[in-house]
Amino acid sequence: MTNIVLAIVMLAAFALVAGALALWRRTGEAKNPALMVLLAVIAIVNVLIWTVPTDTGEAPIDQVQNAAGGN
Repeated sequence: MTNIVLAIVMLAAFALVAGALALWRRTGEAKNPALMVLLAVIAIVNVLIWTVPTDTGEAPIDQVQNAAGGN
């Protein structure tokens, strides 16, 4: 289940970047597209925090799934 959530977050981040580019081209405004890109970067960093392995070689998402009795 958590893998699905992380995949949806990544898709949302890519959609935010695409939407920011479209908004910037259409209006020339900079504030809202910049905030959209910032939100996308924050989402991507959160996914990386959950998926990048630690010093022990196990990712935090794997630790949570193992503790919950998952795969």
